[in-house]
Amino acid sequence: MRVVIAEDSVLLREGLTRLLTDRGHDVVAGVGDAEALIKTIDELAAQSALPDVVVADVRMPPTHTDEGVRAAVQLRRDHPGVGVLVLSQYVEEQYATELLAGSSRGVGYLLKDRVAEVREFVDAVVRVAQGGTALDPEVVAQLLGRSRKQDVLAGLTPREREVLGLMAEGRTNSAVAKQLVVSDGAVEKHVSNIFLKLGLSPSEGDHRRVLAVLTYLNS
Repeated sequence: MRVVIAEDSVLLREGLTRLLTDRGHDVVAGVGDAEALIKTIDELAAQSALPDVVVADVRMPPTHTDEGVRAAVQLRRDHPGVGVLVLSQYVEEQYATELLAGSSRGVGYLLKDRVAEVREFVDAVVRVAQGGTALDPEVVAQLLGRSRKQDVLAGLTPREREVLGLMAEGRTNSAVAKQLVVSDGAVEKHVSNIFLKLGLSPSEGDHRRVLAVLTYLNS
């Protein structure tokens, strides 16, 4: 897996690089601001050497507000084949929603505390690089909590809401079943009901799992 890391903290950037390289992945570049990130990806694209995934901080110089997430949104637009995983100190609903509003493939939003859980973090990076989704449980909880206030979840049962939250974390049906201590068949039934209630037809394929979450975020 080829990775580019964008993080203004040199200590954290070097730590992420070491963490990934120790597990056999190739960190092809590390930069400290959003402008350098865009420039680096454009240069790699010109060489036909795009990375599989970019790991970027939400807040980067010069203003430390939203440069990182805006760069991430631009990269997803300009290079849709590159996965983007953003890291944030806190859950920032506006940024998470903006990032997730486009294509449902290859996107992730994790809190920086999650980096301390090494295996979980590396799994998330790999999942995003492969076109999957990785959403921090805290991000899911806050975003879906806001949606509940808007009555978007009124049609779902409590168990369906629980299943949806685990789906949004990127878990398979089997993993959801294990977490909830139910059968795979029961989870499949819940998932089917969620798709039905959200109006996601079978023609939309496997990405319905992500679209189910995006339906709430964009409501």
